[in-house]
Amino acid sequence: MGPIQLLALGVNGIVGVGIFFAPAGVAARMPGMGAVLVFLLTGLALVPVALAFGVLGRRFDSDGGPVVFARAAFGERAAFLVGWVAYVSAFLSTSAVIVGLSQSVAPSLGLEGPVGQRVLASALVTAFAGIVASGIRVSARAWTALTALKLLPLAALLVAFASVTAPPSMAPPTVGMADSAWLRAGLAVMFAYQGFEVVPVIAGQVRSSARTVPLATVGSLLGAVLLYVGLVWACVAALPNLATSTAPLAEAAGVWGGAALSRVVTAGTSVSALGICVGMMVTTPRYLSALASGGRTLFGLDEMSARGVPVRALAVTWVVVVFFVNLGNLPELFALSSIAVLMQYGVTAASLAWLSWRRERGLRPVHALLAVPTLGFGVTLVAFGASAREAATTSIAVVAGLVLLGLSRPRA
Repeated sequence: MGPIQLLALGVNGIVGVGIFFAPAGVAARMPGMGAVLVFLLTGLALVPVALAFGVLGRRFDSDGGPVVFARAAFGERAAFLVGWVAYVSAFLSTSAVIVGLSQSVAPSLGLEGPVGQRVLASALVTAFAGIVASGIRVSARAWTALTALKLLPLAALLVAFASVTAPPSMAPPTVGMADSAWLRAGLAVMFAYQGFEVVPVIAGQVRSSARTVPLATVGSLLGAVLLYVGLVWACVAALPNLATSTAPLAEAAGVWGGAALSRVVTAGTSVSALGICVGMMVTTPRYLSALASGGRTLFGLDEMSARGVPVRALAVTWVVVVFFVNLGNLPELFALSSIAVLMQYGVTAASLAWLSWRRERGLRPVHALLAVPTLGFGVTLVAFGASAREAATTSIAVVAGLVLLGLSRPRA
């Protein structure tokens, strides 16, 4: 797999369904050009975090990302628990996205009611698993094509906006807003920018990973920043009541490009969800295979096919996701997004600091400076974004992980 496919994976991970609706929520806290400024500043502030993932990612040519970082710095037990919590969060998020997609698409296919939606969701999971099982090259073509398809309507919206010779006047950034408003708006934007951290998770399947992984990690974030700033600017300019919009990108597309462009952007929501689902079905099993690939083995979950597929981990993931999509909206209720991101950011920061201090893998103490903003963002996400339900679910996941750790056996 080359740099284009890896860059597409990062962009696909960031540009999900959320950006189609996030401008309204951010504008409710920071009206006018303040919303654009929040997207710009938050994106740039995350660049050191992407650099931290890139600096470590280039030094590990195996799958797992934070799992292999933790193993190198802190040993098997830490890596196992990090991998397990990341895996639980990933399959719950995958299940929630597929449930949302099936609920959106099922009526147009004549599948009415909960039963029809669950049949469609199960079929989608099976189809995505089939794509992934076909090999990493097939998967890469799929997520790259879907990434291009999801970007086309967004690019068309930007072109339509840029072609307007005299855009209406817009409110300047609000300087008198309380710090809490800026923080809440920045938190929402921070979630919208998540996704670049999945790039090192498939480092073992990448040609010239030492060069490609950091370029794709940082490049996907910078590309998303440019895209998001333009899209939010288009929304602010088009919609005086942006904060109350239920579909801001589609409505802005209607203003700048007419009803046809609005329909195309609306359809892009489903295409974006498809891309996210394929990407998550590729990366989610690799957390499971990575936690079983170190000094302790667990039911052969680290078995890798000649096509670069963790076959047993994929099979387990297919079973688990099919089970959860048949529970309706429950996966979203038990999502671990905030805490899982803290764990990945926190472990990456701690691993970078520790390995830099010990000058291992070619790292120097100066590299540890990147750990500070990385850990800071992770703590901020949990302090202001995590719920008691997430904490309870994480506790259950950790207990289950400890049980699985006890079932694992030292590798012969």
